[in-house]
Amino acid sequence: MTKQVLFVQGGGEDVHDRWDDKLVASLARELGEGYAVRYPRMPDEADPQYSAWSGALLDEIGKLPAGSILVGHSVGATILLQLLARHTTQQELGGIFLLAAPFLGEGGWPSDDLEPIVDLTRLLPADVPVYLYHGDADETVPVNHLRLYARSIPQAVVRTLAHRDHQFGNDLSEVAQDIRSLD
Repeated sequence: MTKQVLFVQGGGEDVHDRWDDKLVASLARELGEGYAVRYPRMPDEADPQYSAWSGALLDEIGKLPAGSILVGHSVGATILLQLLARHTTQQELGGIFLLAAPFLGEGGWPSDDLEPIVDLTRLLPADVPVYLYHGDADETVPVNHLRLYARSIPQAVVRTLAHRDHQFGNDLSEVAQDIRSLD
């Protein structure tokens, strides 16, 4: 049976078609047969808002079979994490993978759209592995955001990738390896 992976894009002008599509292509190539990567376009990608994106994501997650993997990049990862902490999903998830996610709250970035969530560990789905990735050459979201998430989600597997920028050099081979390790 084909394992489903939902990839949530980052925010910004043309990110879906000009930036994150390369991440999706890398992930699909590295995962190979046995995996199908879904890559829906989020509403108003140039101005990501939790209210619009959360509705679209709840719909997408609702279509997934049990054991599916969720991958989010940049602000898409932050919105995905906020959604999972605020809503109980009926889907049994296989894993949560967050790439270059901006941290909201003390030490991270402020948000007019979302209130920071302090106790992510308690609010995330129990027994679902969480992986955090950040490039040490990311000039968009500082690498200290990874450390803030690592403190907030102590059970997470944390990976700092050397010489990788915000787009990870369009290489998600380490992410694919970790996803395959869950089987």
